[in-house]
Amino acid sequence: MGRLDGKVALITGAARGQGRAHALTLAREGADIVAVDIAKQIETVPYPMATPEDLQETVKLVNDLDRRALAVEADVRSAEALAAAVERGIAELGQIDIVSSNAGIWSLGALHEITPEAWQDSLDVNLTGHWNMIRAVIPHMIERGRGSIILTASVNAIEPCWNYAHYNAAKHGVLGLMKSAALEYAPNNIRVNAVSPGFMKTKMNEFPGGFAFSTGRDDATLEDHEKASYGYYALAGRGRLAPEAVSNAVLFLASEEARDITGQNIPVDGGHLLIPGFNGNPIYDEQP
Repeated sequence: MGRLDGKVALITGAARGQGRAHALTLAREGADIVAVDIAKQIETVPYPMATPEDLQETVKLVNDLDRRALAVEADVRSAEALAAAVERGIAELGQIDIVSSNAGIWSLGALHEITPEAWQDSLDVNLTGHWNMIRAVIPHMIERGRGSIILTASVNAIEPCWNYAHYNAAKHGVLGLMKSAALEYAPNNIRVNAVSPGFMKTKMNEFPGGFAFSTGRDDATLEDHEKASYGYYALAGRGRLAPEAVSNAVLFLASEEARDITGQNIPVDGGHLLIPGFNGNPIYDEQP
């Protein structure tokens, strides 16, 4: 018996990374999967995004676990596209019990140098995408009188960081959206929670800008990036965390074990948020 036998989970950003890990983790526990991904490039994103082939590979891997899976290419920035994904999922798999609203993007730039296009894309994907997802699935969950929605936030929903104010702003908004939705839909027995990943082993930060960001060196390599990640955590022996670390939290929040939990955020960050921090580049003279 799986913890999610008879359930159907819709997951955005499911083509690879955390989304694929969530799909496989929930499938192993008995859930059928609606795998949603844009599966194409967004111009302001500095790393290669997932492809249709990646999305089909997620479906194959779920099928290999003897679970049904449906691939839907949809952009979370489009309310219409997500409504169609929900409608198709219900038509082909019967219902939607769980949503892991996971799609996200990351780019870098000083606040005053972020382009309007990069700012808007970050807010549209990382915040409005969650709103679109909730709006698309909530009538179905209200009708059924139950459901679990898990939004992917970030440790940057709690703490600031240099050079990606657009991402920070969007992720802070995710927690506000989550709490408001949890309050509004509690009378319908619909639970809304969030997970906040730390420094993850995904393609999102595997590009030259990401390597420079983590190391402070423009010539840094993936190996340097990996080594630098060990300084991010309080717990010993943690480099970039595997996506499955977050998937385990998603599984818990989706399961009956969390039936009395709503409006909460679970950081999966190896204790990062416990670290008081250190200013490695202090300014000794008071600035005018």
